[in-house]
Amino acid sequence: MTTNHRGTRKASARAVFPPPNHDHDRCSSDAIARAEDICTARSERLTPIRRNVLEALLSSHQPLGAYELIDRLAAHGGRPAPITIYRALDFLRDQGLVHRIESRNSFIACVHDHATGDPVVFLICEQCGTVGEAAGATVAETIRTASRAAGFTPKTPVIEISGICAHCKVDGAH
Repeated sequence: MTTNHRGTRKASARAVFPPPNHDHDRCSSDAIARAEDICTARSERLTPIRRNVLEALLSSHQPLGAYELIDRLAAHGGRPAPITIYRALDFLRDQGLVHRIESRNSFIACVHDHATGDPVVFLICEQCGTVGEAAGATVAETIRTASRAAGFTPKTPVIEISGICAHCKVDGAH
């Protein structure tokens, strides 16, 4: 883990789709540390419910819907109200810690260090359900240029591409 010029932690380069046997505990703990750093730098609070929602999303690299989050959190204590989950998700999205996967009506933790409004490219595996967040600097610049030329301001700069991840191609299953 390194620290970038803004003083926030930045994960070391990693594959778009982490290998099935990667150190997921380290992956999750690095993302929580990054979230804490971001919230501290912005004078925001990563409250227990916000942390729990983020940890639930970090439990896998697959997107979860709000009601799946409720079920996961209920297994560890009381059952949170949907509005509580949606407020936590809104906060986490505003901080750039969570992305919404529109096509799945679900959410995924962001483990990349990019600006909140930067376009994001999601590669969604149709077999295992894993979502990879691809580096989108070139795509982002193309979108910015095309948008400016059209006098357009993108509201939800997200690109979702469905297909089969390399692990499923090789393994036949994830």
